[in-house]
Amino acid sequence: QVQLVESGGGLVQPGGSLRLSCAASGIAFSIYAMGWYRQAPGKQRELVAAITSSSRTNVADSVKGRFTISRDNARKTVYLQMNSLKPEDTAVYYCNAFSSSAIIGGNYWGKGTQVTVSS
Repeated sequence: QVQLVESGGGLVQPGGSLRLSCAASGIAFSIYAMGWYRQAPGKQRELVAAITSSSRTNVADSVKGRFTISRDNARKTVYLQMNSLKPEDTAVYYCNAFSSSAIIGGNYWGKGTQVTVSS
């Protein structure tokens, strides 16, 4: 059974930092591209950052220079380091795992973790 479990969310003041973690199980983690998405109330889910199986990264313009995505294949975990947080970063953050492999691939989502940036 595939599980993606996010952790690390919470309430933080503007300018603060948080590190989100997503622990994966039930998948061949090293071949999966991993991503962090977020969804604010009344808005569509959007891609925040992604990292390929070869650790190439891509981050949204809105968080460039503030957020960093990384992965630890040995721990089957992907991280999102979020610095200089702004109120507009408030959202539920979701972990995604994707592989196009015909045999062991798939597209999976975690249940999300709430990040609230407020004074």
